[in-house]
Amino acid sequence: MLLEKILQNITDLDEGAMKGAQERLDILTKPPGSLGTLEVIAKQVAGITGNPLPKIGKKVVVVMAGDHGVVEEGVSAFPQEVTPQMVLNFVNGGAAINVLCRHVGAEVMIVDMGVAEDIDSPKVINRKIRKGTANMCQGPALTEDEAIKALEAGIEIAQEQINKGASLLATGDMGIGNTTPSTAILAVFSKLDLNTITGRGTGVDDEGLERKKLAIEKAIKLNQPDPENGLDVLAKVGGLEIAGLAGLILGAAANKTPIVVDGFISTAAALIAKSLNQLSVKYMIPSHGSDEPGHNLMLELLGFKPLLNLHFRLGEGTGAALGMGLVESATKILHEMATFAEAGVADGS
Repeated sequence: MLLEKILQNITDLDEGAMKGAQERLDILTKPPGSLGTLEVIAKQVAGITGNPLPKIGKKVVVVMAGDHGVVEEGVSAFPQEVTPQMVLNFVNGGAAINVLCRHVGAEVMIVDMGVAEDIDSPKVINRKIRKGTANMCQGPALTEDEAIKALEAGIEIAQEQINKGASLLATGDMGIGNTTPSTAILAVFSKLDLNTITGRGTGVDDEGLERKKLAIEKAIKLNQPDPENGLDVLAKVGGLEIAGLAGLILGAAANKTPIVVDGFISTAAALIAKSLNQLSVKYMIPSHGSDEPGHNLMLELLGFKPLLNLHFRLGEGTGAALGMGLVESATKILHEMATFAEAGVADGS
């Protein structure tokens, strides 16, 4: 099975490459460590790629779309019809993710993992597992087989993009109602109170927020997802785009490619990936801290500190696109800064 093979192929970072990157950073014309997190990223990317002097070439943000049966519970401020409408907006280049990807020189790849409507566009990759998840308040959102197929679709997309020259991937999402399963995933893994971790998503009012909490509570009580089994959590209270993004992360890790993780939905996928293989976390770069109240708690579970805090709560991969620019900056430091010897600058020794 592809999933099992990929999980076995994820290894630790290359210590030799990281040592080489650190040695290079230490002789550049700056006080040691003075570029802070950029130096940390440069060293991480060296370890991921096995190259002490890594370069970022082609950058791809993979936006995965899916619908959610739980919207029947009144958990979203927007109707489900918005999902395919926004997918077509991505296709036409009019969304925030398109603007920010043009800005950082990244491609946008759009994948239909489970939109409730059929989308007729050659620019949308059709990996539809089913037309939206089932309502998790009435039973599991997905069967285990569907969850595995969605994970494997994400893995295959990662491999395809890397084979086509992608050296940096990023996660993006689209799916009305998807903060509800994402919050449910966090609740299962963290066991934290729903009043603490449940946010308003696209902007539900107080009554909508209460419906959302009740829906999550009901789904967890009914389905009893096992926090020690990421596949079980994904199938019972997850989503198709979340599964695809988790697969994308695992595929990037197995192929020694860095992947920038976007906000709340993408970080829920990262939690699933971590549960399936702990080492996958080392290949992830957290882009930003979302305004969703549970997001910082997700980041803590992963041991992450985000690169940016811009009060985003849009999704689509918008924070990850900006994060890609910082990752590329980090690798350029290794290549383009002069050493003390090259610049004829005294190094203080």
